[in-house]
Amino acid sequence: MTLEQLRIFVAVAQRLHMTRAAEHLNITQSAASAAIAALEARHGVRLFNRVGRGLELSEAGRVFHPQAEAVLAKAQGASDALADLAGLKLGAIRFAASQTVASYWLPGRMAAFANAYPTITCSLIVANSQQVALAVVDGESDLGIVEGPVREDRLIQREVGGDRLSLYVSPTHPLASLEEVAPEDLTQAKWVLREPGSGTRSELEASLARRGVDLRALDILLELPSNEAVLAAAASGGLVTGVSDLAAAPHLAAGRLGRAAFELSARAFTLLLHRDRQPSQAVAAFLSRL
Repeated sequence: MTLEQLRIFVAVAQRLHMTRAAEHLNITQSAASAAIAALEARHGVRLFNRVGRGLELSEAGRVFHPQAEAVLAKAQGASDALADLAGLKLGAIRFAASQTVASYWLPGRMAAFANAYPTITCSLIVANSQQVALAVVDGESDLGIVEGPVREDRLIQREVGGDRLSLYVSPTHPLASLEEVAPEDLTQAKWVLREPGSGTRSELEASLARRGVDLRALDILLELPSNEAVLAAAASGGLVTGVSDLAAAPHLAAGRLGRAAFELSARAFTLLLHRDRQPSQAVAAFLSRL
């Protein structure tokens, strides 16, 4: 049974006339007759009674008619949904982002997209960079944005933004008063850092290494799972941390933290897409705005 056979049956059932149904569908009368005959033969039932020169629905035809109309309506609904998806009237984007991106960089871009495409549903999960990459690999998220590159051959990676890491301490910390912080000052200090696996942690490790400081030489007292947590710990006094300038800006403006005079390198925000999955129309529209 095909959708075309159902369309022909419904057209004939509505008109009870083979020729007029064929004309309505822009097919030949013989094609319409053949489709009805094929349905009847396939299922071993008579759908129409031939009464004189006219047609009437048989008992089987009367039962089948509303079922056939319902199937055609479902098919039309599916076709309309695809058209709406193509026209960005329907759809969804499942974002995954690391904490700095999710808290300070992505929300404004998601809001702008939502205003432009209000019928597209957007959702966001927040995790560390490794977890974000895994979510995209596993198909749990359509795209990910993390701090720095990840090691995953199944993902396409593209730079879409960035920020800079800096070292932060409370205003009363000894490093706050130094005009220039030396590497040995850092190895003598006590630290609070993001957890292993976070983009902030890996980028800080790489940036410190470029300045000749081995992360393993630092006295790390605390490892905490969010930027706000490490910033609050540093602001309480006595501990150094390294985080994004975007994350630290409110604390810096409020005078709760100061920036230590030890220059670190800039870092990129990296878009992650699965190499073997075609982006949806909605995802493609979002990417075009980056």
